[in-house]
Amino acid sequence: MIDLTEEQIERYSRHILLQDVGLEGQEKIMNARVLVIGAGGLGAPVSLYLAAAGVGTIGVVDADVVDLSNLQRQVIHFTADVGKPKVESAKEKILAINPDVKVNTYYKFFASDNALDIIRDYDFIIDGTDNFPVKFLINDACVMAGKPFSHGGILRFTGQTFTHLPGTACYRCMFKEPPPPGAVPTCSQAGVLGAIAGMLGTIQAAEALKYIIGIGNLLTDRLLTFDAKTMNFRTVKVRRNEHCPVCGTSPTVTQLIDYEQAACDLKH
Repeated sequence: MIDLTEEQIERYSRHILLQDVGLEGQEKIMNARVLVIGAGGLGAPVSLYLAAAGVGTIGVVDADVVDLSNLQRQVIHFTADVGKPKVESAKEKILAINPDVKVNTYYKFFASDNALDIIRDYDFIIDGTDNFPVKFLINDACVMAGKPFSHGGILRFTGQTFTHLPGTACYRCMFKEPPPPGAVPTCSQAGVLGAIAGMLGTIQAAEALKYIIGIGNLLTDRLLTFDAKTMNFRTVKVRRNEHCPVCGTSPTVTQLIDYEQAACDLKH
């Protein structure tokens, strides 16, 4: 049990008023540990909303520095942050919103040799990356470690997301392996409407909070997609694949793999 101060009760009063949250739910949030992989377009709104909600510990993984072209959508970074490591910029904004939050920064690439160590102490993982090799790595690491996670992807005017819990469909159940390098453009090649990142990132943050509190229906065994041009949202039912190479009954992917990165400048 956490004894909330008067200031915390006021800060989180709109949560506490919710019948499905209350003091007990807010305490769960304040005890939670969430890892955000990627401090870019998706990781920015995710981190801001998790911090505002009072998540006790937020981990941020990113090996990049802030670039001027990031500022169109990565709202956690400001003009003065250009050239600064994204994890440090993100930490400053998280603490500015909520000094009660503990922030762990990982200024490194999320790779096969550190993935399991990094995710080990976290309750929920957010995939805020923009390239397929790392998305598959996050999926495989979380499946192997029994960690729940939220997948997110954006491009041009579209976004997609789902949530994985142990025993539900994983990324490889839907997409067996990454496409060949260069076969699918990234945001830095094809562009992305900045607000799309906010739309999808807030959904991912909501999924994380719902999981922590234990309320509602998560996006498990469902792939949510949307097209901002038409504002059409679609939910597609998916099933766990018994023959999935990582979560199936006879997995063939038993070690983490660093797939080849696309040969272009990835600014996520």
